[in-house]
Amino acid sequence: MFKFQIQTPAAEPIEQLIVPDSVQKARFAETIKELSNLDMHEIFKEILSWLVWTGIKVCIALLIYYVGRWLLHRLVNMFDRIMTRRGTEITLHTFLLTLIRTCGYIVLVVVIVSVLGVDSASFVAILASMGLAIGMALSGTLQNFAGGVMILVLRPYKVGDYIEAQGVKGTVQAIRLFTTTITTFDKQTIYIPNNSISTSIINNYSAADKRRCSWKISVSYGDDYDVIRAAMLEIIKRDSRVLDDPAPYVRIDNLADSAVVIEARAWVMNADYWDVLDRIMEAFYKELPERGANFPFPQLDVHLSKEN
Repeated sequence: MFKFQIQTPAAEPIEQLIVPDSVQKARFAETIKELSNLDMHEIFKEILSWLVWTGIKVCIALLIYYVGRWLLHRLVNMFDRIMTRRGTEITLHTFLLTLIRTCGYIVLVVVIVSVLGVDSASFVAILASMGLAIGMALSGTLQNFAGGVMILVLRPYKVGDYIEAQGVKGTVQAIRLFTTTITTFDKQTIYIPNNSISTSIINNYSAADKRRCSWKISVSYGDDYDVIRAAMLEIIKRDSRVLDDPAPYVRIDNLADSAVVIEARAWVMNADYWDVLDRIMEAFYKELPERGANFPFPQLDVHLSKEN
């Protein structure tokens, strides 16, 4: 015997109903009779019709897949040629091609699923739910991804630029979707998350074609300023990499406690900045003492008084 447990809509106590063997036998016999009256020919026709229609839909779906993949390949190649012709940053170039290819395949899958008879709205809803769940789980990673996209699109710096960001100075070695790799002067490799660097202040020293060198030299009080100034201008102009426009500049910067601070400025091309800065500083140190300049040491005058 079979037992059925039924709960009434009015939340009444549960009743136990017992079906007699005679009723069960009658129902079984009725089922056997219905099966014996089935027309197997009609069933076979229905199955064959379903198989034929399903086969046609599968063939159409395969045709759409191959044609769509061919068109997507042509589209990706077209964008590849356009970005190559325009000299697009290699990281942005690769990212955009991957994005186009991924979006194209998603659209192709949705079309194929619709052709096969699956409800595309439900399929898209499932994809959206999966995307939301993944996005919540990888919120920090996605922020770095968004920061990488902003850097690649806006391009505040590029590979090879010397920048300062997040308290780090160095040359940009790579811009990836999640991090930016910077190499410092002492060959340290630093990885900065793109979300942090994209929302911070970035000082790009390589953005302009020209850059100004600046030197500050301290000389003693009483030294001949005009002679020293002329000597500094001569040393600066002697270097062929120093630009004539804007012209080099030498003036007194400050009258310090124990020295006169003279500042010199000169403009050079960005690529020559560090070498010119170091070479001229060395020339100042070697040649200015020969022109009457004295580099003072920090000193403190102490006066002693004798008490009676």
